[in-house]
Amino acid sequence: MAGYNYDNFSSEDYDFDQSTGPAPGEKAPDFEIETVSGERRKLLDFDGEFLVLEMGSLTCPLFQSRRGAMERLHPTNPRISSAVLYVREAHPGADIPQHRNLEEKRTCATRLSEEDGETRTIFIDNFDGDVHKAYGGMPNTLFIINKNGCVVFRAEWNNTVATRRAVEALLSDQAIVPKSYFRPGLPSVTLRTLKRAGQGSLADFLSSFPSMLWNNLIKRNLRVLFNRRPVLGRDTAC
Repeated sequence: MAGYNYDNFSSEDYDFDQSTGPAPGEKAPDFEIETVSGERRKLLDFDGEFLVLEMGSLTCPLFQSRRGAMERLHPTNPRISSAVLYVREAHPGADIPQHRNLEEKRTCATRLSEEDGETRTIFIDNFDGDVHKAYGGMPNTLFIINKNGCVVFRAEWNNTVATRRAVEALLSDQAIVPKSYFRPGLPSVTLRTLKRAGQGSLADFLSSFPSMLWNNLIKRNLRVLFNRRPVLGRDTAC
């Protein structure tokens, strides 16, 4: 299957040199979208003052590596709402293949809730990934969005330490200063995630591993280091 829902992972499926989707200080796109519990809700109709929105799937090792830390973050303060946008499978294999229809995507999102114990709100993107594309299309991007619908923090790859510090700054009504550097997933979680996906997943991952390290651990982290970001805070308007 070609296009958005690829059957085999390749680093060419992602543009590591450019960022698309809303940047910090820009308006976050809103969508009416289904949750894993069957409700239809506006993505930006959230309780609290901020929404912490993370992209993820069963077969994304980085997302799976960070889930525990993210779940510990979201119940600690009622001013924070936290959600996962379930997107395409990052590393499909024989046992968890790429979705062929929306029902298969729902099934995978339900497994994230029931088998993996994910307690955050899980939104299910449509089959063509329209919400995911609007937010940049990367496997584990994270956004913090304020009540004005503005992105006040963005990480191309979720770094839970930087995310926690950004949340703490917002709750303290301070400017966000942490930079979110790319950190590889835990090796044990990576292997477990790819093994669970089934035959083909690990091989595809390993074939693209050198280019992924170069594009993210080296090039992206250097861009983060030297990038000058706008000073944003709780009441940022856009």
